[in-house]
Amino acid sequence: MVALDTLLPGSLLEAPDRARSLDEAGLDGLFTYEGQSDPFFPLVRAADATTGMLYTNVAIALPRSPMHLAYQAWDLQRLTGGRFALGLGTQIRAHIVHRYGGVWERPMAQMSETIDALRAIFDSWQHGTPLAFEVRWSRHTLMPPLLTPPPLDGSPPPIWCAALGPKMTAMAGERADGLLVHPFTSRRYLEQHTVPNVELGLGRAGRNAADLTRVIGAIVGVHADDGHGREATLAAVRAMLGFYGSTPAYRPVLDAEGWGDLQPSLRALTKQGRWSELPDLVTDEQVATLAVVGSPTEVARELASRFGDIADRLALSLPGQADVDLVAELVRCYRENGASAN
Repeated sequence: MVALDTLLPGSLLEAPDRARSLDEAGLDGLFTYEGQSDPFFPLVRAADATTGMLYTNVAIALPRSPMHLAYQAWDLQRLTGGRFALGLGTQIRAHIVHRYGGVWERPMAQMSETIDALRAIFDSWQHGTPLAFEVRWSRHTLMPPLLTPPPLDGSPPPIWCAALGPKMTAMAGERADGLLVHPFTSRRYLEQHTVPNVELGLGRAGRNAADLTRVIGAIVGVHADDGHGREATLAAVRAMLGFYGSTPAYRPVLDAEGWGDLQPSLRALTKQGRWSELPDLVTDEQVATLAVVGSPTEVARELASRFGDIADRLALSLPGQADVDLVAELVRCYRENGASAN
């Protein structure tokens, strides 16, 4: 059955307790993202409080040295006993250049090099292979024994790559251990764009579907069976859809559904500082297509129907901090009833 994961929300200080409660709710994994804090530290705090998979979704790769990423991933893999995956993304040019002060030249090639560099470093640490990796953006040719971490008891951490466009998606299928699909997506976009490009990349490398973990994001709003909290849940989901929909990078998803004109309309509101009005432009049909909202039973059935034949893992984005009891009920319903929709 498809694994169910969700975001580890809250502050760094709250991370262990929140992680423990979500783990006890039956989720298969937790992830972090590059938001208001570093994505690695909450996972360190969560390691001893959980039994499931922990991963970054995502850590921004381009401003970071592959060597820095390697040390962080290696330590987390050891700390979790082999339950960590390094999820990487490129972000967009404005953030890389103006927020991180990094280099944005050819993001797909830069990401590909980062993956290759990490593999070279991991191989050096695990098997003692001389480190001799030197390409356009990366140079790793010095690895003194004093600075080399001991081998892991198991395998090096898998490298998962976030992708939306066709070239990055194909590259992930060709080079990465896993694909991270942003939660702002639809079944149509996955069928028409994501899956064909993954298969293209796999074919180039002579790989098969089992060689790539597909982690599909989903925006989920879950409320009580009696409908209590439905309006607040819908409002939170609309706000999230409006925010993501205003971003030019995600317009291809809207284009696939025939709603491409929505993106510049949302973007115009953000430029005027009218953020609170974004949800007003998101229709009921768009909510139903781009998110999953309902009771635990309804959400479980729709997740299985919409994504069950595509995903290996579902990365659930729950606007706000969803009630843990509702999350536990969603997991139970998915395990008991959701699979029947496949």
